[in-house]
Formats: sequence, structure tokens, C-alpha cells
Amino acid sequence: MLEGLGAQRLLALFFAGLSLFNFPLLALWDRDALVFGVPLFPAALFALWALLIALLALILERG
Repeated sequence: MLEGLGAQRLLALFFAGLSLFNFPLLALWDRDALVFGVPLFPAALFALWALLIALLALILERG
């Protein structure tokens, strides 16, 4: 299992994801706008989710 800096990065990523998918920050994306024909809210959710997965892979594959 990861120790030291890797574990700290995973914990920081967990809390970043927790705060990004919490109500006050999610309310920022609730607008009547389109991104490439997709409403902004689902597009932002998918982009944030993909970013968290990419960062998780980066942290885990680095060690």
C-alpha cells in the first residue's frame, strides 16, 4: 500500500472530490448554458469526474 507522500496525495484528492461534488460548488454549474450541445451541469459533472480519475491514475501509477 502507499505510504508517506502518496497516501497524503490520495487523501487530498479524496477531500478535493468530496468538496467538488458537494452542494455549494455544484450550484455554480447550474446554469442554462450549453457546452457542445450538452447542458452545462452534466458536462461539468463529467469533466470533474474524469479529472479526478485522471489524477487518481497519475498518483497511483507514479509510485
